[in-house]
Amino acid sequence: MTALALDVGGTKFAAAFVADDGTPVEPKTVPVPATSVWDTCAALLREVADTEPITAVGIASAGPVDVQGGTVAPINMPEWSRGFPLVEAVRSLFPNARVALAMDGAAATLAEQRFGAGRGTDDLLGVVLGTGIGGGIVLGGRLVSGRTGNAGHIGHMVSAYGSERCACGGAGCIETVSSGTAAVKWARARGWGGRDGAALAADAQAGSGVAAAALERAGTALGQVIASAAALTDVSLAVVGGGFAQAGTPLWRPMLASAARQARLGFIRDLRIVPASLGALGTLAGASALTASALTLGHE
Repeated sequence: MTALALDVGGTKFAAAFVADDGTPVEPKTVPVPATSVWDTCAALLREVADTEPITAVGIASAGPVDVQGGTVAPINMPEWSRGFPLVEAVRSLFPNARVALAMDGAAATLAEQRFGAGRGTDDLLGVVLGTGIGGGIVLGGRLVSGRTGNAGHIGHMVSAYGSERCACGGAGCIETVSSGTAAVKWARARGWGGRDGAALAADAQAGSGVAAAALERAGTALGQVIASAAALTDVSLAVVGGGFAQAGTPLWRPMLASAARQARLGFIRDLRIVPASLGALGTLAGASALTASALTLGHE
Protein backbone atom coordinates (compact mmCIF):
# COMPACT_ATOMS: atom_id res chain seq x y z
CA MET A 1 0.00 0.00 0.00
CA THR A 2 1.28 3.46 -0.91
CA ALA A 3 -0.16 5.77 1.76
CA LEU A 4 0.08 9.52 1.59
CA ALA A 5 -0.16 11.46 4.88
CA LEU A 6 -1.57 14.99 5.23
CA ASP A 7 -1.40 17.16 8.35
CA VAL A 8 -3.82 20.11 8.38
CA GLY A 9 -2.67 22.59 10.99
CA GLY A 10 -4.02 26.00 11.85
CA THR A 11 -1.04 27.74 10.20
CA LYS A 12 0.48 25.17 7.83
CA PHE A 13 -0.14 22.09 5.73
CA ALA A 14 2.38 19.22 5.78
CA ALA A 15 2.42 16.13 3.57
CA ALA A 16 4.68 13.12 3.08
CA PHE A 17 4.90 9.42 2.49
CA VAL A 18 5.72 7.63 5.73
CA ALA A 19 8.14 4.72 6.11
CA ASP A 20 7.14 1.52 7.89
CA ASP A 21 8.90 2.70 11.07
CA GLY A 22 6.78 5.87 11.17
CA THR A 23 9.40 8.20 9.70
CA PRO A 24 7.99 10.77 7.22
CA VAL A 25 10.06 10.72 4.03
CA GLU A 26 11.06 14.18 2.82
CA PRO A 27 8.01 15.96 4.24
CA LYS A 28 6.95 19.19 2.59
CA THR A 29 5.11 22.08 4.24
CA VAL A 30 3.35 25.21 3.06
CA PRO A 31 1.73 28.03 5.03
CA VAL A 32 -2.07 28.12 5.11
CA PRO A 33 -3.17 31.15 3.08
CA ALA A 34 -6.05 33.44 4.00
CA THR A 35 -7.95 32.48 0.84
CA SER A 36 -7.87 29.67 -1.76
CA VAL A 37 -7.03 27.28 1.04
CA TRP A 38 -7.97 24.09 -0.79
CA ASP A 39 -6.03 25.10 -3.90
CA THR A 40 -2.90 25.42 -1.77
CA CYS A 41 -3.52 22.08 -0.06
CA ALA A 42 -4.22 20.32 -3.36
CA ALA A 43 -1.04 21.69 -4.93
CA LEU A 44 0.98 20.34 -2.01
CA LEU A 45 -0.60 16.90 -2.30
CA ARG A 46 0.05 16.76 -6.04
CA GLU A 47 3.68 17.79 -5.51
CA VAL A 48 4.32 15.11 -2.88
CA ALA A 49 2.39 12.41 -4.74
CA ASP A 50 4.18 13.18 -8.00
CA THR A 51 3.92 9.98 -10.10
CA GLU A 52 3.32 7.52 -7.24
CA PRO A 53 0.13 5.44 -7.43
CA ILE A 54 -1.86 6.57 -4.38
CA THR A 55 -4.01 3.86 -2.82
CA ALA A 56 -4.58 5.44 0.61
CA VAL A 57 -4.52 8.91 2.14
CA GLY A 58 -4.47 9.54 5.88
CA ILE A 59 -5.54 12.98 7.07
CA ALA A 60 -4.87 14.49 10.50
CA SER A 61 -6.61 17.82 10.97
CA ALA A 62 -6.91 20.49 13.60
CA GLY A 63 -10.40 20.33 15.03
CA PRO A 64 -13.23 20.30 15.19
CA VAL A 65 -13.63 17.44 12.71
CA ASP A 66 -16.55 15.30 11.61
CA VAL A 67 -15.19 11.95 10.51
CA GLN A 68 -18.59 10.62 9.49
CA GLY A 69 -19.30 13.62 7.27
CA GLY A 70 -15.67 13.88 6.17
CA THR A 71 -15.48 17.58 7.05
CA VAL A 72 -13.00 19.72 8.98
CA ALA A 73 -13.47 23.15 10.55
CA PRO A 74 -10.16 24.32 12.07
CA ILE A 75 -10.79 27.26 14.39
CA ASN A 76 -7.93 29.32 12.94
CA MET A 77 -8.95 28.76 9.30
CA PRO A 78 -11.90 31.10 8.57
CA GLU A 79 -12.44 29.89 5.00
CA TRP A 80 -13.13 26.38 6.31
CA SER A 81 -14.84 27.41 9.55
CA ARG A 82 -18.28 26.15 8.52
CA GLY A 83 -16.95 22.71 7.67
CA PHE A 84 -14.95 21.94 4.54
CA PRO A 85 -15.57 18.54 2.84
CA LEU A 86 -11.91 17.57 2.91
CA VAL A 87 -12.35 13.82 2.45
CA GLU A 88 -14.44 14.38 -0.69
CA ALA A 89 -11.91 16.94 -1.99
CA VAL A 90 -8.99 14.55 -1.47
CA ARG A 91 -10.92 11.77 -3.19
CA SER A 92 -11.36 14.05 -6.19
CA LEU A 93 -7.55 14.11 -6.50
CA PHE A 94 -7.05 10.38 -5.86
CA PRO A 95 -10.28 8.60 -6.91
CA ASN A 96 -8.94 5.10 -6.22
CA ALA A 97 -7.61 5.83 -2.76
CA ARG A 98 -9.06 4.93 0.60
CA VAL A 99 -9.23 8.06 2.75
CA ALA A 100 -9.11 8.10 6.58
CA LEU A 101 -9.61 11.22 8.69
CA ALA A 102 -8.85 11.91 12.34
CA MET A 103 -8.30 14.86 14.64
CA ASP A 104 -4.62 15.84 14.76
CA GLY A 105 -4.26 15.14 18.49
CA ALA A 106 -5.74 11.69 17.97
CA ALA A 107 -3.36 10.98 15.09
CA ALA A 108 -0.37 12.12 17.16
CA THR A 109 -1.51 9.81 19.96
CA LEU A 110 -1.83 6.86 17.59
CA ALA A 111 1.66 7.57 16.26
CA GLU A 112 3.15 7.55 19.77
CA GLN A 113 1.39 4.25 20.49
CA ARG A 114 2.61 2.64 17.26
CA PHE A 115 6.07 4.15 16.87
CA GLY A 116 6.98 6.33 19.84
CA ALA A 117 6.91 6.70 23.61
CA GLY A 118 3.84 4.48 23.97
CA ARG A 119 5.09 1.63 21.83
CA GLY A 120 4.20 -1.70 23.42
CA THR A 121 1.28 -0.18 25.34
CA ASP A 122 -2.28 -0.89 24.21
CA ASP A 123 -3.98 1.77 26.37
CA LEU A 124 -2.81 5.35 26.60
CA LEU A 125 -3.81 8.99 26.69
CA GLY A 126 -2.14 11.54 24.44
CA VAL A 127 -1.82 15.24 25.25
CA VAL A 128 -0.54 17.86 22.81
CA LEU A 129 0.51 21.17 24.38
CA GLY A 130 0.89 24.19 22.13
CA THR A 131 -1.05 27.37 21.53
CA GLY A 132 -4.02 25.20 22.52
CA ILE A 133 -4.30 21.71 24.00
CA GLY A 134 -5.32 18.65 22.03
CA GLY A 135 -5.15 14.96 22.60
CA GLY A 136 -6.35 11.48 21.83
CA ILE A 137 -7.09 8.08 23.35
CA VAL A 138 -5.96 4.59 22.35
CA LEU A 139 -7.70 1.69 24.10
CA GLY A 140 -7.05 -1.95 23.34
CA GLY A 141 -4.59 -0.89 20.66
CA ARG A 142 -7.29 0.97 18.72
CA LEU A 143 -7.76 4.68 18.33
CA VAL A 144 -10.96 5.85 20.01
CA SER A 145 -12.86 8.03 17.58
CA GLY A 146 -16.14 8.80 19.29
CA ARG A 147 -19.36 9.82 17.59
CA THR A 148 -17.82 12.61 15.47
CA GLY A 149 -14.11 11.87 15.72
CA ASN A 150 -13.32 14.35 18.49
CA ALA A 151 -12.83 11.88 21.35
CA GLY A 152 -9.80 12.69 23.47
CA HIS A 153 -10.04 16.47 23.13
CA ILE A 154 -8.65 16.91 26.64
CA GLY A 155 -8.16 20.66 26.19
CA HIS A 156 -11.83 21.21 26.94
CA MET A 157 -11.95 19.37 30.23
CA VAL A 158 -12.67 21.91 32.96
CA SER A 159 -9.93 22.74 35.46
CA ALA A 160 -10.32 23.90 39.03
CA TYR A 161 -7.78 26.59 38.14
CA GLY A 162 -9.83 27.85 35.21
CA SER A 163 -12.43 30.59 35.08
CA GLU A 164 -11.82 32.43 31.81
CA ARG A 165 -14.03 32.07 28.77
CA CYS A 166 -12.55 29.62 26.27
CA ALA A 167 -12.54 29.98 22.49
CA CYS A 168 -14.90 26.98 22.43
CA GLY A 169 -17.57 29.07 24.16
CA GLY A 170 -17.31 27.39 27.55
CA ALA A 171 -15.45 28.59 30.61
CA GLY A 172 -12.63 27.15 32.68
CA CYS A 173 -11.25 24.72 30.09
CA ILE A 174 -7.73 23.50 30.80
CA GLU A 175 -6.74 25.13 27.51
CA THR A 176 -7.32 28.52 29.21
CA VAL A 177 -4.86 27.57 31.95
CA SER A 178 -2.12 25.27 30.70
CA SER A 179 -1.63 25.99 27.00
CA GLY A 180 1.38 28.04 26.01
CA THR A 181 -0.92 30.90 25.06
CA ALA A 182 -2.70 30.84 28.42
CA ALA A 183 0.48 30.64 30.49
CA VAL A 184 1.99 33.59 28.61
CA LYS A 185 -1.19 35.60 29.09
CA TRP A 186 -1.24 34.86 32.83
CA ALA A 187 2.40 35.90 33.24
CA ARG A 188 1.98 39.10 31.23
CA ALA A 189 -0.94 40.12 33.41
CA ARG A 190 1.49 39.96 36.34
CA GLY A 191 4.23 42.04 34.79
CA TRP A 192 6.25 39.59 32.73
CA GLY A 193 7.37 41.19 29.46
CA GLY A 194 8.35 38.23 27.31
CA ARG A 195 6.97 37.23 23.93
CA ASP A 196 6.01 33.54 23.87
CA GLY A 197 6.04 30.17 25.59
CA ALA A 198 9.68 29.50 24.72
CA ALA A 199 10.72 32.77 26.34
CA LEU A 200 8.53 32.01 29.35
CA ALA A 201 10.22 28.65 29.80
CA ALA A 202 13.69 30.16 29.43
CA ASP A 203 12.95 32.86 32.01
CA ALA A 204 11.50 30.28 34.41
CA GLN A 205 14.67 28.21 34.06
CA ALA A 206 16.71 31.38 34.72
CA GLY A 207 14.84 32.08 37.96
CA SER A 208 12.16 34.61 37.00
CA GLY A 209 9.54 34.40 39.75
CA VAL A 210 6.57 35.32 37.57
CA ALA A 211 7.58 32.97 34.74
CA ALA A 212 8.18 30.12 37.20
CA ALA A 213 4.81 30.77 38.86
CA ALA A 214 3.06 30.66 35.47
CA LEU A 215 4.55 27.26 34.68
CA GLU A 216 3.88 25.99 38.20
CA ARG A 217 0.22 26.90 37.80
CA ALA A 218 0.01 25.43 34.28
CA GLY A 219 1.72 22.19 35.28
CA THR A 220 -0.29 21.71 38.47
CA ALA A 221 -3.59 22.20 36.66
CA LEU A 222 -2.58 19.92 33.81
CA GLY A 223 -1.48 17.15 36.15
CA GLN A 224 -4.89 17.19 37.82
CA VAL A 225 -6.70 16.97 34.50
CA ILE A 226 -4.47 14.19 33.17
CA ALA A 227 -5.12 12.15 36.32
CA SER A 228 -8.85 12.76 35.96
CA ALA A 229 -8.77 11.68 32.32
CA ALA A 230 -6.81 8.57 33.30
CA ALA A 231 -9.50 7.68 35.82
CA LEU A 232 -12.14 8.10 33.11
CA THR A 233 -10.33 6.00 30.51
CA ASP A 234 -8.55 3.47 32.79
CA VAL A 235 -5.10 4.01 31.26
CA SER A 236 -1.77 3.83 33.02
CA LEU A 237 0.26 5.91 30.55
CA ALA A 238 -0.07 9.50 29.33
CA VAL A 239 2.23 10.80 26.59
CA VAL A 240 2.66 14.57 26.52
CA GLY A 241 4.03 16.36 23.46
CA GLY A 242 3.77 19.61 21.55
CA GLY A 243 5.94 22.70 21.56
CA PHE A 244 4.99 23.90 25.04
CA ALA A 245 5.79 20.46 26.49
CA GLN A 246 9.45 21.40 25.91
CA ALA A 247 9.24 23.92 28.78
CA GLY A 248 11.24 21.56 30.95
CA THR A 249 11.39 21.07 34.71
CA PRO A 250 9.39 24.19 35.69
CA LEU A 251 6.36 22.68 33.90
CA TRP A 252 7.00 18.95 34.31
CA ARG A 253 7.86 18.89 38.01
CA PRO A 254 4.53 20.38 39.15
CA MET A 255 2.62 18.37 36.53
CA LEU A 256 4.01 15.05 37.74
CA ALA A 257 3.57 15.96 41.41
CA SER A 258 0.00 17.12 40.88
CA ALA A 259 -0.95 14.00 38.94
CA ALA A 260 0.54 11.79 41.65
CA ARG A 261 -1.50 13.58 44.33
CA GLN A 262 -4.69 13.23 42.27
CA ALA A 263 -4.28 9.65 41.03
CA ARG A 264 -5.09 7.87 44.28
CA LEU A 265 -7.49 5.19 43.05
CA GLY A 266 -5.84 1.81 42.95
CA PHE A 267 -6.24 1.29 39.20
CA ILE A 268 -4.49 4.57 38.28
CA ARG A 269 -1.98 4.80 41.13
CA ASP A 270 0.72 3.56 38.75
CA LEU A 271 -0.05 6.29 36.17
CA ARG A 272 3.06 7.33 34.24
CA ILE A 273 3.36 10.60 32.33
CA VAL A 274 6.18 10.68 29.79
CA PRO A 275 7.36 13.03 27.03
CA ALA A 276 6.35 12.27 23.46
CA SER A 277 9.26 11.07 21.35
CA LEU A 278 8.22 11.73 17.75
CA GLY A 279 8.20 15.53 17.69
CA ALA A 280 6.26 17.69 15.26
CA LEU A 281 6.31 15.06 12.51
CA GLY A 282 4.51 12.53 14.66
CA THR A 283 1.16 13.74 13.38
CA LEU A 284 2.10 12.69 9.84
CA ALA A 285 3.10 9.26 11.14
CA GLY A 286 -0.29 8.99 12.85
CA ALA A 287 -2.12 10.07 9.71
CA SER A 288 -0.37 7.32 7.77
CA ALA A 289 -1.13 4.76 10.51
CA LEU A 290 -4.84 5.55 10.16
CA THR A 291 -4.86 4.01 6.72
CA ALA A 292 -3.33 0.75 7.93
CA SER A 293 -5.57 0.48 10.97
CA ALA A 294 -8.67 -1.67 11.18
CA LEU A 295 -10.35 1.50 12.38
CA THR A 296 -10.86 3.58 9.25
CA LEU A 297 -13.23 6.05 10.90
CA GLY A 298 -16.00 5.53 8.42
CA HIS A 299 -14.12 6.41 5.28
CA GLU A 300 -13.44 3.36 3.21
